Amino acid sequence: MAQDPTQRLLHQARFLKSAQNVEQCPPDAGFEVAFAGRSNAGKSSAINRLTGQRTLARTSKTPGRTQLLNFFELDEERRLVDLPGYGYAKVDKVTRQQWQRDLDDYLARRQSLTGLVLLMDIRHPLKDFDRLILEWSARAGMPLHLLITKADKLKYGAAKNTLLQVLKDVRDHPAPLTAQLFSATNGSGCDEAWRQLGIWLAVPPDPAG
Repeated sequence: MAQDPTQRLLHQARFLKSAQNVEQCPPDAGFEVAFAGRSNAGKSSAINRLTGQRTLARTSKTPGRTQLLNFFELDEERRLVDLPGYGYAKVDKVTRQQWQRDLDDYLARRQSLTGLVLLMDIRHPLKDFDRLILEWSARAGMPLHLLITKADKLKYGAAKNTLLQVLKDVRDHPAPLTAQLFSATNGSGCDEAWRQLGIWLAVPPDPAG
């Protein structure tokens, strides 16, 4: 089966650079989609699955290891960004607060950011960090896509019920918001995620399609 244009684009992803703050980021032009999530949400595994690469985003058994904004180039105009994970990171309070300031600064100032993917473990959705991102999205009017990960850990009925409950909890969210089930293990949900990423990254349709 032929890959759609977004899938092909994501499969071209390559590491571009890491940045500690906005000043170190690549030029603020084109289209950028960022991935955010608590340290145990399976963010790196999801990025690797969506890009068809096993080691593009580092996965670690030490949650919170990613302390920088990691940029992946798709083409000259488009990028993915892996934002620092929070939750179980064993770092001191001062370091954690600096991470939060750098993340807030990036989210507030980055003009090329067209959408934010928030990843949540299906067994632990809508924790404090997730609600912080929801609040920021509401204030900024930033489109948000909830990727409810590790859906394979539950039976389909239970997974669907969790998705419906999350949608009910965020139904009054004032910014554009979508949500889906996803599994990096078996690949379920990739097509839906590629569709959303294609919209945000302004991927041209396949002329042959």
